[in-house]
Amino acid sequence: MWQALIAIAAGVLLVWLALVAALLIGRPGGAQLREAVRILPDLVRLLGRLAKDRTLPRGVRVRLALLLAYLALPIDLIPDFIPVLGYADDAILVVIVLRGTIRRAGLPAVQRHWPGTDAGFAALQRLTGAPGVGA
Repeated sequence: MWQALIAIAAGVLLVWLALVAALLIGRPGGAQLREAVRILPDLVRLLGRLAKDRTLPRGVRVRLALLLAYLALPIDLIPDFIPVLGYADDAILVVIVLRGTIRRAGLPAVQRHWPGTDAGFAALQRLTGAPGVGA
């Protein structure tokens, strides 16, 4: 019985470490992180609008819905007491999911649903590495 519990705990710890490593690799730089925090309210509204758009591929909408569910949970992947990454994990996950959304659905679909300013959308493009509009 104890061996099974230890094996399960070790497996959960291994998965958590892999997710933390993925966040560290995929995280944007310090300036980009500040931009993500600044436009976070617009990003959350954008995620909701994109998740409801039936013209987007189903897989994209499922990932967006799962991200929204994660953001609503009081438990974080990385606890908030860990410096820098503790508070940034939500922003990092949003950026990663939006990168995939832009790749699959296209930048015009994201721009169509953007609720913020043009400057905020330009920040979103920098965060996700999306090409500039008209570029």
